Amino acid sequence: MATVLVKGQNGALPTGPVTVAIRSAVAADIAALLVTASGKVRSDADFVFFNQPQAPGVSLRDGVLTVDPAQLPAEIAQVRVVLTLDDPGGRFGDHPAPVASVTGYEYVVDGLSSESVVIALELYRRGADWKVRAVGQGYAGGFADLVTDHGVAVDDGAPAQPVVRSVPGEAKLSLEKRQKLDLRKREVSTVLHAKRAGDVRARVVLVIDKTGSMAKQYHRKVVHRVVERMVPIAIQLDDDGAMEPYLYALKFAALPEIRVEEVERWCDTFLHLNGVHGGIDYGALGARNEELPIIGEIIATLRAGGPPTLVLFFTDGGFAKKREIAELMRTAAQLPAFWQFVGLGKANYGLLRSLDEMDGRVVDNAGFFALDDIDLVDDAELYARLLGEFPDWLRAARAAGITR
Repeated sequence: MATVLVKGQNGALPTGPVTVAIRSAVAADIAALLVTASGKVRSDADFVFFNQPQAPGVSLRDGVLTVDPAQLPAEIAQVRVVLTLDDPGGRFGDHPAPVASVTGYEYVVDGLSSESVVIALELYRRGADWKVRAVGQGYAGGFADLVTDHGVAVDDGAPAQPVVRSVPGEAKLSLEKRQKLDLRKREVSTVLHAKRAGDVRARVVLVIDKTGSMAKQYHRKVVHRVVERMVPIAIQLDDDGAMEPYLYALKFAALPEIRVEEVERWCDTFLHLNGVHGGIDYGALGARNEELPIIGEIIATLRAGGPPTLVLFFTDGGFAKKREIAELMRTAAQLPAFWQFVGLGKANYGLLRSLDEMDGRVVDNAGFFALDDIDLVDDAELYARLLGEFPDWLRAARAAGITR
């Protein structure tokens, strides 16, 4: 018997090829978009539909998609399954909800109204494995809206362009710094736009590990560069473009917010392992990890039904109290925050690697990836990985009434 998915829920796919099909009370077509981590196709050849039924690893025959993950190009991070009504003036909301199925799972794509096109499912890489997520994201603007958002060329006009936000403090930067910032902001905007989250506003919280094992990352100013690269995310998401930072070890310190014009001064003042700086006794915070206090502190700032929060949590490992942390993250799933954990350096991340498979949560509220050397990862890849799951969480959290 197939496992029934609800919007935002995910599940592990079996190894080998899988088939994807739809049941619909009204005539509808199925198609697939093969996209990279940035949410874009590499070319029009990555769009599988009735007039182009083949792409590497994906084929369409008799209304059924066959996806063979082993044959997908390495650059492809997701296969997005699209349903389109045959009636040009039709609306999914006027008919019974279609059912999308993939080997072992079914998803009733409900909650649609004026849309004629919907992304029903996402098949996506999770390390060496593949998973499926129930998406249910409709496009009231229709087919052209969907494909242009994913980088497919159409005859009736150019793709919509991402909106890149700015904040007043940028004018205080040198020309060189403004140019670098503009490039990074555009990469952030491109990722959010591709995930239909270009107009989202969210609080951005930055948490950084201050334990002794991070000494090399601080000494080489890797952590300084991390802060600098997070600023464009805050500019694009936060109403005033600022981030709320914390440093943690056994205890934590809430630090003054980070604004674009103050990044260098802020880093020089507050990024330390020992001593007293900016009125904070860094030695008193400790030298080893204890995640429960800082996670609990952030949870205490959230309220059910409130605005969304993106927590960017950088660490080099630890998380010894696995059972307690897992239970806290289950509680946090009922609150409006997505926790993006990032591993810095080579370490044993234990619990963090299994966050996506954690059961007992209303929605999948956390993601994790590790970077051996963040300085070797370009901005496009970094932002695609940092922001790839946040829009999916946001849609699921809104559907569940967790955030507005």
